[in-house]
Amino acid sequence: MDGEATRIARPRPDGAGTRLADIATQAGVSEATVSRVLNGKPGVSAATRQSVLTALDLMGYERPQRLRQRSNGLIGLVTPELDNPIFPAFAQAIEKALTQHGYTPVLCTQLPGGAPEDEFTELLTDRGVSGIVFVSGLHADTTARMDRYTRLTDRGLPIVLLDGYTDQIDAPFISPDDRLAAQLGVQHLVDLGHERIGLAVGPGRFVPVIRKIEGYRRAMAQLLGVTEVDELISHSLFSVEGGQAAAVRLLERGCTGIVCASDLMALGAIRACRDRGLSVPGDVSVVGFDDSPLIAFTDPPLTTVRKPIGAMAAAAVETLLEGVNGTPGRHVELVFQPELVVRRSTGSGPLVNR
Repeated sequence: MDGEATRIARPRPDGAGTRLADIATQAGVSEATVSRVLNGKPGVSAATRQSVLTALDLMGYERPQRLRQRSNGLIGLVTPELDNPIFPAFAQAIEKALTQHGYTPVLCTQLPGGAPEDEFTELLTDRGVSGIVFVSGLHADTTARMDRYTRLTDRGLPIVLLDGYTDQIDAPFISPDDRLAAQLGVQHLVDLGHERIGLAVGPGRFVPVIRKIEGYRRAMAQLLGVTEVDELISHSLFSVEGGQAAAVRLLERGCTGIVCASDLMALGAIRACRDRGLSVPGDVSVVGFDDSPLIAFTDPPLTTVRKPIGAMAAAAVETLLEGVNGTPGRHVELVFQPELVVRRSTGSGPLVNR
């Protein structure tokens, strides 16, 4: 991350007054650094200065008069854990766009066993944020209650939701075309001569998973005439371990090509192939999704379907700020086209090798 955002820390329970130590702890810097920022002294980087100012805002302290005009307000950004590199990439792109518009982004990262999304939302609203961007939140889970979002929109708080869709929330949504993403992966493998193609995806309750399955089914039927594909769809977790487990099942069912719902799952699929003594792409071809940072440098470099992070982040910020500036939010979904990026994890299939 570029240091322009800070994470929310819980307020001190002892009710202590304004102290440099409190601000320093919140900002993750020394008390001396806080003092330099508050007194306008040189020798502090722009990113560190922004962290200190954001800490002041979060803790409810007024900025010194000379510093008050540097931000138009706070914008919350709620993301899943940052272990998956696609989420730091999203966060960085959104933070950059917000900063360019004069707003201070506040990053809230959900951790396993940590504060849930609802608690972060409450903390953000308590700090008086002007709006919130949710990335891959509970809005993507078809089994989750959506009143947590409708309460925000009913209060007039602008929100934008990325990677997921529901008709129950009167707010803008930003999504990649997940159906097309799956179709691009299948099309690529069919063009290479594969006909036994599996799909490794996350839990079936999530909207992006549902859509990828729809695209996969359509592609298999149109390109190969295969309509019975249930045994070729393997659900697991969106992780390396999840991808490995899903791929083991698909390899047992004779798949020579595997389309994965994330780059991390694809790395797990490659591991599963190697554990069985199979080479990638010599014996099995693997396609990922996201085109996460550094994914071009894996072994082998991963063929993947690129999620348009920059365009999606820019659209999310522009749409949110329209609401912040008084334009009523619309229940609309902006869908962005993904792009196939061919590297070296895919190769000729059995049809070509005959």
